[in-house]
Amino acid sequence: MSLHSTDAIADVITRIRNAIMVGKNEIRAPHSKLKQAVLEQLKQAGYIADVEVEAGKPRDVLHVTINNPGEKAVITEIARVSSPGRRVYVGADEIPKIKSGRGIVLISTSKGVVTGGEAKKQRLGGELLIKVY
Repeated sequence: MSLHSTDAIADVITRIRNAIMVGKNEIRAPHSKLKQAVLEQLKQAGYIADVEVEAGKPRDVLHVTINNPGEKAVITEIARVSSPGRRVYVGADEIPKIKSGRGIVLISTSKGVVTGGEAKKQRLGGELLIKVY
C-alpha cells in the first residue's frame, strides 16, 4: 500500500489542523515544491512561525513550526478550497475576502503561489488553493 496522498496540500493542512487541536507546535511532512511554496506564504502572512527543508533519504522533509512554545496558534481555521476532484479557479476580480479581510486565501498563479491580495494587485487569477484565518 502506498503512503502517497493524492492531495498533498490537503494532507499538510490536515497535519497542521490536527497538531493545533492536540497542542503540538511542530509537524513534519514529505517535501514538494508546491507544499513549500504554500507554507512559505503562510509564514510571510504570519500564520506559522517557520518552515525548513530537512535533507533526508529517500526524500526531503518539510519541518513546520506552527507557533513558538507557550504561544497560542494563530490559525483558527484552515481549509482546502480546490481539490483534485473539484478544481476551483478565479479571475483577479473574483478573489474572495475571508472574514472581512482578517483571513487570506492562497492562489496558485502563473507567477507561483501568492496571497489573494497580492494576486489582486498583480491582476492575476488562478487556482484557489486554501483559505486561512
